[in-house]
Amino acid sequence: MPTQQLDYFASLVAEDEHFPLTEASIAIGQHAFPDLVVQHVFDELDVLVEKLKHRITSEMAGIQKLQILKNYFYKELGFGPNRNDYYDPNNSYLHTVLETRRGIPISLALIFMEMGNQIGLNIKGVSFPNHFMVRLSLPQGEVILDPLTGTSLSKQELQEMLDPYLDAQGYRGEYQLPLSAFLRSSSPREILSRFLRNLKAIYTQQERWERLLGIQQRLVILLPDAIEEIRDRGLALAQLDYIRPAIEDMQKYLDESQDATDSDEIRAQIIQLEEQYRHH
Repeated sequence: MPTQQLDYFASLVAEDEHFPLTEASIAIGQHAFPDLVVQHVFDELDVLVEKLKHRITSEMAGIQKLQILKNYFYKELGFGPNRNDYYDPNNSYLHTVLETRRGIPISLALIFMEMGNQIGLNIKGVSFPNHFMVRLSLPQGEVILDPLTGTSLSKQELQEMLDPYLDAQGYRGEYQLPLSAFLRSSSPREILSRFLRNLKAIYTQQERWERLLGIQQRLVILLPDAIEEIRDRGLALAQLDYIRPAIEDMQKYLDESQDATDSDEIRAQIIQLEEQYRHH
């Protein structure tokens, strides 16, 4: 397990104050592409941003800048959704998204935000349920964009997207949360954890345990207080027959979350792993 890459990732996400979201997002790709050089990806991005900067003047209004950015990003560069294979993990790696111009909402949003921020637009990410969004405050008001297409969404459209989620969660009626609760800007750490959890879901479903472990290691680093990520790292380690470290992670989970609903299952797994270990 390449500790150098994990140390680099850990150094990037150590503190919230100067959190290099784009760099950390690119660096995630190193678990699947060990030869990936983060700086090379930045160089590619800079080439695209340089072209964009030539079209922007300092006295331009934010709304104008946004129009130019959207036109450049979606029409000229042709960024958009990968409709053929939405669950391809490559849609989540920024360096492949730059290459293919195909991504999922959050990976496209990260590139769009980086470009926007470089021309003086303060674009924020929004962890909207089931669909990542970006938002921007302009003198004309708040703009919420769908990063797949760059379309601005009205309050009504957003509410229509939110309703099925609220229904599924049983959040309707007196417990209904207002739309605004789902449109707040996410912190870089929240954005990166959502980004990683997308990949986690894909690799779990595909049963690609080696890849999943790379993602789990990073989630544990990113979210040191999320004890369930340590449990899930243990489960990934167990799938790969790293029995001792798997037992350690699961035991730590049990020690730190006494009333976990799955503690019996995890205990059973530990017993099974110890059996395995003895017969090795």
